Amino acid sequence: MGLIDALTANGVLTFADKGYQGAGATVRTPFKRHRHRPRLSRGQKDVNRAHARIRALVERAIATLKTWKVLAKLRCCPRRATAIVPPIMASAGRGGSASSRG
Repeated sequence: MGLIDALTANGVLTFADKGYQGAGATVRTPFKRHRHRPRLSRGQKDVNRAHARIRALVERAIATLKTWKVLAKLRCCPRRATAIVPPIMASAGRGGSASSRG
């Protein structure tokens, strides 16, 4: 079972890029314009913009974790890591940076 299958089986809502269209019921992808179809409607473009905003937040959080090498240095159970990451990201959102973490 792959990651997408596991997320879908557990009902986890996932925002993905256009390459994952049709991946599962809980995988949300942006609307895609096809060559022989009319342009996207205003509503579809609005949905795509909102989708991109959500994905940008997640991508930024992942980049922060990678830059700080938080997960590479972590030596504990993955369940504990799940509890540790949200406070780290919250402090990053309040203006914390890699240079201020001492």
